[in-house]
Amino acid sequence: MKKTLIASAIAAATFSGAAAAQANLSASELAAKMDSMPQIYGNIQYVVYHADVKGGENGIEHADNGSTLGVKHDHEIAPGITGFFKLELEGLAADDKDRETGLEDVDEAYIGVKGDSFGQIWVGSDDSTYESAIDKIANFYEFAAYNFGGGYETGEGDLVQYMSPSFGGLTVGAAVQINGDLDDATLPDKSGQKSYPYQLAATYAVDNFEVAVAMDSNDGAGGANNENTYGLRATVGLDALSLTGQYSDSQRRR
Repeated sequence: MKKTLIASAIAAATFSGAAAAQANLSASELAAKMDSMPQIYGNIQYVVYHADVKGGENGIEHADNGSTLGVKHDHEIAPGITGFFKLELEGLAADDKDRETGLEDVDEAYIGVKGDSFGQIWVGSDDSTYESAIDKIANFYEFAAYNFGGGYETGEGDLVQYMSPSFGGLTVGAAVQINGDLDDATLPDKSGQKSYPYQLAATYAVDNFEVAVAMDSNDGAGGANNENTYGLRATVGLDALSLTGQYSDSQRRR
């Protein structure tokens, strides 16, 4: 507790000193300074759900639905080219006050560049191209109890991803996961062998309608699939309400 109070006092003094140093800046200069600083954000997502499974669980439970705390920032590197990064931590367990640990998992951690003329490319851990394009329904409940995903195997780490600019409402995306010889073989999508699973996606949006198609090669080490996964999603927006339907097809190893 004493260490926390001392750290808080130092932080407060530092912030006060920085604020005093900016006192002579104009409003526009101060606004520009603030815009150049990383943005710290967070959210609490909390759900109460009821399960009634024949021969299985039956009851009600509280759950953390993906509460996060993160920092993100973008900065113009050159005219028309912007660099960006994001680090987002999860594992708060908002429903479990007695848990001694928190923010123990990385949800997203990536760095990239973007521009109006070429789109954006980023590297690190993030929702994959297939997941972002197709798997909207399963991701509605982040804690994933009883959710059925799209049957794709490529994970969210070690990704190099690309998304194009919009061409009259059409955007295309691609991702490749780089699994090297020295990766931790205990991880579910690793086996200490090289593999380069990839994903492709295309999304077309016009007015309140959006349709997306995507595929996953499922070439990652240790995956349950040995053939491609294909997905289709359509979403209709109705003011604050949206209606989504999706379909995925994948072959399982016999």
